[in-house]
Amino acid sequence: MEFTAEQLSQYNGTDESKPIYVAIKGRVFDVTTGKSFYGSGGDYSMFAGKDASRALGKMSKNEEDVSPSLEGLTEKEINTLNDWETKFEAKYPVVGRVVS
Repeated sequence: MEFTAEQLSQYNGTDESKPIYVAIKGRVFDVTTGKSFYGSGGDYSMFAGKDASRALGKMSKNEEDVSPSLEGLTEKEINTLNDWETKFEAKYPVVGRVVS
């Protein structure tokens, strides 16, 4: 399935009837089983319905870092992002891609 950023934002955990999605490097993961983390009020709810690549690479929960942009990330931050991606692949199904 293909999602625009706007379509992806509809899967942010605020509508109980919809799954919760988080994208990493453009790949959309269904994180609904991690609702306690990504759902409303969860520690990582700011990532829900978005591509959180930059924030994950920087280990940041700052709203301005929740972005698909990898521009300016250090090699260490890219490696951290890749580690997150591997964890997500092991735990959550991929349901699509973000398209521009």
